[in-house]
Amino acid sequence: MTTDRLRDLLETTQGDLPPLTTELIRDLDLPELLPIADVAALTGVTAHTLRYYERIGLVDVARDASGRRAYDRDAVGRVVFITRLRDSDMPIAAIGRYMEMVRQGPETEPERLALLEAHRADIVHRLRALETALAVVDYKITTYGGACGS
Repeated sequence: MTTDRLRDLLETTQGDLPPLTTELIRDLDLPELLPIADVAALTGVTAHTLRYYERIGLVDVARDASGRRAYDRDAVGRVVFITRLRDSDMPIAAIGRYMEMVRQGPETEPERLALLEAHRADIVHRLRALETALAVVDYKITTYGGACGS
């Protein structure tokens, strides 16, 4: 799949596709291996960041016969997962710890669960703080005669 064809797919399905998830990656009609440009277009992660993720060990990427990066579905799914963790402000170091535990195998599942539960608690705390801040802003907007949409 060329980058242009992939961009067309993303543009024509804008609003019709749910948020990109590892599960959706498995369901999309994608080639077995994708070059870095296509992964960047699909995920919204720059090629520079993708190379950085590979360099620090967050994602393993195979190489084709010419030595170019060739992302399989698992690697693309991992990029999506990392992106969601970064979107929720999980530090790169914590993501790195998580990925290292994944490589160590199933015996680290309790530690991975604890890391994710702690991160979830942090997200919930930040959401509550944002809801309080939003309520204050909404109050002030209505005080000035404005209307607040949902």
